[in-house]
Amino acid sequence: MEKIVVSTPKAPGAVGPYSQAIKVGNFLFTSGQIPLDPATGELVTGDVKKAAERSLENLRAVLEEAGSSFDKVVKTTVFIADMNDFAAVNEVYAKYFTKDMPARSCVEVARLPKDSLVEIELIALV
Repeated sequence: MEKIVVSTPKAPGAVGPYSQAIKVGNFLFTSGQIPLDPATGELVTGDVKKAAERSLENLRAVLEEAGSSFDKVVKTTVFIADMNDFAAVNEVYAKYFTKDMPARSCVEVARLPKDSLVEIELIALV
């Protein structure tokens, strides 16, 4: 199987030596998306709901570039800076995943890139 790099200007460019996503066969593996606005490069801070929404919108752009969508996501991993934000992130997450929920892990981490409040990655079918 061939490994295909997926990249779109509608999501933030990589802030390190990695790709936005890799497509292998019928699977898409995304890198984590922090809440960077792709138009301005500014990080969404101060409001975890807005941060989660921006991260998910970045993922939407990557999914669409690869020919996929949220309804084809099979696994997500959510990294949050504070487990007290779990309910707020869940509220936003539930707007993007409305049926046939993907498998998910959610973990609190000591620190995220650029001191982000949230980072989300996923695996989807293409």
